Amino acid sequence: MNARPSARGAAFTLREYDTLCRGAGVNAYGYVGLPEKTFDQLEKFILETPTAGDPLDDPSMLLALGSRPGAGRTITARNYVGMIALPDGSVVEILPKLYDRRAENPEQSAERARRTFLHMLRTIGDIPSKVSRQTGLGTSRGTLLDIFIRMFAEEALLLVKRGLKSDYREHEDNERFYKGKLQVSAHIRHNAVHRERFYIRYDEFGIDRPENRLIKTTLERLIRLTGSSRIQKELRMLLDAFDTVPSCADPAREWDKVSMDRNMQEYRTVLDWCRIFLDSRSFTPLGGADRAYALLFPMERIFERYVALLLKRRFAESSVQVSTQDTAHKLFEEPARFPLRPDIVLRGTPSGTIVMDTKWKMLSRRYGRDYGISQSDMYQMYAYGKKYGAKKVVLLYPRANSEDSFKTPVEYDSGDGVKVEVMLLDLELGEQCVDEAIHSILLAES
Repeated sequence: MNARPSARGAAFTLREYDTLCRGAGVNAYGYVGLPEKTFDQLEKFILETPTAGDPLDDPSMLLALGSRPGAGRTITARNYVGMIALPDGSVVEILPKLYDRRAENPEQSAERARRTFLHMLRTIGDIPSKVSRQTGLGTSRGTLLDIFIRMFAEEALLLVKRGLKSDYREHEDNERFYKGKLQVSAHIRHNAVHRERFYIRYDEFGIDRPENRLIKTTLERLIRLTGSSRIQKELRMLLDAFDTVPSCADPAREWDKVSMDRNMQEYRTVLDWCRIFLDSRSFTPLGGADRAYALLFPMERIFERYVALLLKRRFAESSVQVSTQDTAHKLFEEPARFPLRPDIVLRGTPSGTIVMDTKWKMLSRRYGRDYGISQSDMYQMYAYGKKYGAKKVVLLYPRANSEDSFKTPVEYDSGDGVKVEVMLLDLELGEQCVDEAIHSILLAES
């Protein structure tokens, strides 16, 4: 784990499944020590955040509490990647397990993993981004929190440069001037002894509209969260453009007033970011005076959607049909029970139907002759092959940036018509990571 100081607190970077223990100097069992205050706040976040039945609402599903003799209390990351901003200004960043901490330059390896993860999120649309611009993705330096904030700030700056949208807002008050329509009953009630005043209602044209109120509220929240003095300065400069706009007392109610008509399309990306940072389900808040915020993504689902989307794009102009989470077959027909749901099914290829499943697990030569492939996964692949009549079933894993990686494809033949091919995808190649799989699956037997 890497720790870097910041304006408000340190930033701690770890990988999926790394274990933290209490005490910066502790290094028992290969665990990583967090300062006691930071550890306690992270533990409090896990224990006290209310849940709503969804795993993503439940920090105990994202981080596991435990204890170990000699190490004391522990917190273990699971297969969720992202960041947690704690009340003391510290940020705990969890990166995909795509890099080796034993690398000669672990910080550089972490940057590559961060860049790859951001590209995956952008590709599948889990972070707002315009197709024509890779906003904020030119660099992966800084924590994920600061990268996300910077991406939001760049979109907000573009909006300010174009000019904030104005609208008519109904205003009612006791004024010293006459404008609009006199509210007779209220005027009599308030101004029996104040003949110089007029209780009036009129439409006021200005930038005080719900979209701008949401952006200002987001800016104010992020200034408190970021540990970067440079980013804080940029956000404060942006706030100047919203000086006449009030903050939202209740952001959830403001969303009902937002307009996304043709004239407001340029607001779409920045408001998508606002929704992430203001939505308690996306950016999970810990209630109370002290607040922690988490923005975490399930890597199994991210990997599955990313690979499926790349394959759909590649075959968009061909006769090959790509379906995801296919439900064409059940394991048993009489009675019809136990539906099969492979991640990806290709129909109409030169090799016939091909079933593919993604597994977010790092295989390695260190795990023996089968590299850590799960026997239960192979049972599952065999069932897919039989029920779909597929000549080939493919298991897709990410390739770890490690000397323990190995060359693929690796093929297993059941002897009764099912072949399972195991392939590693080098996610650092971006959208080209599926090229080898496509070549092996389609061209080898065409």
